[in-house]
Amino acid sequence: MKYLSIALIGLLPWATMAQNGDKRGEQQAPLPEHLVLPPSPPLSPEDALASFTLPPEFGIELVASEPLVGDPVAMEFDPDGRIWVVEMRGYMPNINGTDEDKPVGRVVVLEDTDADGRMDKSTVFLDKLVMPRAIALIDGGVVVAEPPRLWFCKDTNGDLKCDERSEIANDYATQNDPKHGARSNPEHASNGLMWAMDNWIYSANHDVQFRYEGGHWIRQATYSRGQWGISQDNAGRIYFNSNSDQLRGDVVPAAYLTRNPHFTNARGAGVRLASSQEVWPSRINPGVNRGYRPGTLREDGRLHKYTGACGPVIYRGNQFPASYLGNAFVCEPTGNMVRRNLITEKHGSLEANNAYHEMEFLTSSDERFRPVNAFNGPDGTLYIVDFYRGLIQHRIYLTSFLRGQIEDRGLQEPIGLGRIYRVYHRGKDRQTAPAMSSMNSAELAAQLSHPNGWSRSVAQRLLVERRDASIVPTLNAMVTNNRQPHAQLHALWTLDGMGGAEWSVIETALNATSPKVRSAAIRVAEAHLAGSLGPAVLERLISHQFDLPEVQLQLALTLGQSNDPKALEAMAGMLSRHHEHPYLPSAILSGLHGREADMLDLLITRGSWWRPESLATSAPIYSELAQCIMRSRASHPLVQVFASMNALDTTHQKALLEGLRAGAFKKSQGKWVLSGDPIELPSSLPELLTLASSKDQGVAELAVMLADAFIWPGKANTLIKLTKTEPLTQVQQERFEAGKALYTFTCGACHQPHGMGQEGLAPPLKDSDWATGSEQNMIRIALHGLQGPIEVLGKQWELMMPGLATALDDDQIASILTYVRREWGHTATPIDPNEVKAIRDLYPGREDLWTVKDLSQIP
Repeated sequence: MKYLSIALIGLLPWATMAQNGDKRGEQQAPLPEHLVLPPSPPLSPEDALASFTLPPEFGIELVASEPLVGDPVAMEFDPDGRIWVVEMRGYMPNINGTDEDKPVGRVVVLEDTDADGRMDKSTVFLDKLVMPRAIALIDGGVVVAEPPRLWFCKDTNGDLKCDERSEIANDYATQNDPKHGARSNPEHASNGLMWAMDNWIYSANHDVQFRYEGGHWIRQATYSRGQWGISQDNAGRIYFNSNSDQLRGDVVPAAYLTRNPHFTNARGAGVRLASSQEVWPSRINPGVNRGYRPGTLREDGRLHKYTGACGPVIYRGNQFPASYLGNAFVCEPTGNMVRRNLITEKHGSLEANNAYHEMEFLTSSDERFRPVNAFNGPDGTLYIVDFYRGLIQHRIYLTSFLRGQIEDRGLQEPIGLGRIYRVYHRGKDRQTAPAMSSMNSAELAAQLSHPNGWSRSVAQRLLVERRDASIVPTLNAMVTNNRQPHAQLHALWTLDGMGGAEWSVIETALNATSPKVRSAAIRVAEAHLAGSLGPAVLERLISHQFDLPEVQLQLALTLGQSNDPKALEAMAGMLSRHHEHPYLPSAILSGLHGREADMLDLLITRGSWWRPESLATSAPIYSELAQCIMRSRASHPLVQVFASMNALDTTHQKALLEGLRAGAFKKSQGKWVLSGDPIELPSSLPELLTLASSKDQGVAELAVMLADAFIWPGKANTLIKLTKTEPLTQVQQERFEAGKALYTFTCGACHQPHGMGQEGLAPPLKDSDWATGSEQNMIRIALHGLQGPIEVLGKQWELMMPGLATALDDDQIASILTYVRREWGHTATPIDPNEVKAIRDLYPGREDLWTVKDLSQIP
């Protein structure tokens, strides 16, 4: 039978078999009868090439396939053009997902021995690995991620075989640690390992960044980015995504935004760049895990929105036309396609949009084409890693609907295949890249001006690893050459990676014609702020406070590294002029730890910096400053804030009071409750009493509420409302400890170990009313899942969180919820397994995810 009705598939016996991804009582209805599914046999690499559709000016060719490579998930070119490939051969070896802990993963090296553009030799560098997932080439060695370890592997005799390896870390991709057994989760675990322009190695889905200096590994905390895949642009900005959120990026270096522990809503990292998540495959896509749900597929059976976005890459090559430079290419294996996004920049803000109207850059009619990663290559073209197989959904999330299709249509077999493709522009020949490993330092320095970003980045890394002091004068000269801004940028960061650029060189770069070079020079200059040249350096940097907005954005971040009052004055000026900028206020507030009240005084002194029509952007800044001050619990800045109230209009008084309230109170079950003990002040606050009698009702109510947040000598004890947290019983404490372990690999991948969530993926649990409020609603969400939109801590989230009803029992769910309600300073009541059972029994046939509207209507 050539075509099989999808309606028939939905009625087969397997539909009643429970899978991990099923929801208790859910009826996975068949799709409409008018949809028919063409067969999906495995295609040979040559036949698969005929399945692709691209713009006519582009071509696609095979670089490598089985048996040279199998189950590829990541790759990296070495300086001589060989491809190092990670093979995750243990992934879903059967439809039940058993035996994933078998050591069958490998790292192989592919070579093109006859220079025809196609790999013809494969050497196993390292084998007997369990679910390897990432690779990086560093200092003649290879960093390999094998959960939960990062290995540094070396070939000591030149035979392309690993002869020695040492452990860099033992906490990488812990969610996929084999010790978790059936709960080991490869879909939400660390990966990427990208050497970035600032000489740090960043990962997707990991909260540590690494740096290699002189044979030693340095690690530093960072925030967790995305889910699978990571890339950078020609300015060194980092990009990533998650399955249903195709592209996000760090508009500013994220490390700055974590400097102020009391400012938790900083903007500029993990920014959603693409507002539309619609996709336009060229084939029907019923083999989607939840394709039975309305809205998952279009009427014609094609995927409607991203559900497997991964492997983004920013094109930095020189083989495509110039208009493609800086474009973001995003893989979608579920839809058998690759998106091309145009990225536009304005004043330091970025936006991504599909380059075509209701079309995609690359699509395939082959259901087994599974693009999972994309990379720039040494020849300036685009490379795509194809994890060629029928089943890519992991067993943890697999539904009966999808299992039925896999079994009925024979999509599970074969496995162990895989392809790497090259996408090229027909109007320009591919260039053969020279071997860079044998280049001397002068030759590598010349590569920093190469039109291909891959060549520039590799040359920078090799120079930083060599630390050849003789090349410094050459690099200094490159920094001063305004005709080659890309070379200027890489030369600056090469000098920084080799030990630091001299101030005289940086000062020259501050006069560069490129705003990105000026921004980088400001950032690199930070190393000199604390030295003997500090005052002169600061004066020179402050002179850029009227530069272009994107340069001021970096300046705002850098001035926060200085405690000099002149820096604070300059930041106040920029804040007053650019408070409407989406990221500059956050850049400034992130560097004000302990100086928020001083900044507030400077803004109030300026008085006329805000206009009536700009209240929407000026008032929130007052609120955020006040919130930071209240969270610090320091009495002197608080007294300072109240003393400044008289100089303000009621709008800004209210803004300050709302910020103070947000810093001292939290909402619980719809009511504001004090989140900690009252703050002790040396004396009373007469300004607070004056505000409490304000003619403005909003101001008065806020002032009355805030009275509960303070205690001072002579204040009547009856006004102080202290709430004591009942300690956990021994049984509850044991449940808490069990919940902590369960949380790590069940919830922590998305909500993170620190409970602050992850941009574009999961909202914070820490300080969230959803986590510490209604026990019944929290249990409902844990059991059956939640679909957005939902507001958490003042921010809207679009999400689709699966429930745990089929994966965990009542005691396990109670343990996780108890942990969440008592961790991170929470004092909410613990959850008992009987409470979970009662809610579970109330909804034996519930099929849908909960929504905020649903939950609000429950008495």
